[in-house]
Amino acid sequence: MAGQSRNTLVVPQARMALEQMKFEIAQELGIQLPQDGYYGNMTTRDVGTLGGNITRRLIQLAEQQLSGQSARF
Repeated sequence: MAGQSRNTLVVPQARMALEQMKFEIAQELGIQLPQDGYYGNMTTRDVGTLGGNITRRLIQLAEQQLSGQSARF
């Protein structure tokens, strides 16, 4: 299972939107993402910060949708 992600998307069509969100949040935080897609050389702090902010943003979008507001990134 080495090198394979165990995370599967419930809505596979959302993959591109999630990737775009990852790059936008990384840019906002000043985190340089590796061009080759290998995250093994990134610090745990940077990866955790990025993941935490993505989760925070996804929760915010879900709350906005549930309350009837328009969702924005």
